[in-house]
Amino acid sequence: MARVPFRGARARTPALIEDEETRALVAGAAAAAATEVEPPPAAEPDRTAAAFFDCDNTMMMGASLFWFARGLAARQYFTGRDVASFVWQQAKFRVAGSEQAIDLHTVRDNALAFIAGKTVVEIVAAGEEIYDELMADRIWAGTRLLAQQHLDAGQRVWLVTATPIELASIIAHRLGLTGALGTVSEVVDGAYTGRLVGELMHHEAKAQAVRALAEREGLDLSRCTAYSDSSNDLPMLSLVGTAVAVNPDAELKAVARSRGWVVKDFRTGRKAARIGVPTLGAAALGGGAVSGLLALRRRNVWPF
Repeated sequence: MARVPFRGARARTPALIEDEETRALVAGAAAAAATEVEPPPAAEPDRTAAAFFDCDNTMMMGASLFWFARGLAARQYFTGRDVASFVWQQAKFRVAGSEQAIDLHTVRDNALAFIAGKTVVEIVAAGEEIYDELMADRIWAGTRLLAQQHLDAGQRVWLVTATPIELASIIAHRLGLTGALGTVSEVVDGAYTGRLVGELMHHEAKAQAVRALAEREGLDLSRCTAYSDSSNDLPMLSLVGTAVAVNPDAELKAVARSRGWVVKDFRTGRKAARIGVPTLGAAALGGGAVSGLLALRRRNVWPF
């Protein structure tokens, strides 16, 4: 199985970066530096236009990081209780519909701490296996077709996601996309320190990453297109000339309608409210995680 190359720079992050705007700038710059850049695929490339796709619930059913965590748990990187804690954090977020419901600083500080000391090589290898096992069948065919249309037009296409850059790049390569802008972890001597470079690739950080990449690659943002399911991505959606709401949450749907954006919804009926969850109840996550998931199911509250 081919390994995904990572040619981007991995900078040491300052010990304390308290200002949120600064963290977003650092995260965006790090993501743009870490992503792969390849020439457009068509014989007549369109070098100034590109497309940017959110991953979770836009390109993929459910949360890619959850499936990654489940795969790592199966490989005994951490316990079922750890996964249950993650699921519960996501549930609180989904119920409230706002980041204010959870402490994103805690999420930021703890992100990828469970693989501190692990090497990039082994995590990438695990990620490739986990994608094939748990994620490949969860790609929205409709969204994948939208991405292919941009590729066929000679444009480059990037995922832009809070998912770790290693996993995001694997997903992008499996789908034949140009690359990914994702959360960048601090790496020293080929191993993770358990800290992030700047911030999660989330909200304003996504817009900063797209802006930094556009500047580096000579993209005309007025000719670019962005796709997302979430109102959290309004900074990125508002940055480009064309914004498309895919499987949108209620707030994004309202904004899209008010601004005249195209809305694409590949869900039907109850599936729209239970995206990606039919197999969760059977997930082998350990007793605590399964109990937590069953409790959420009884309450009709799903984290993804």
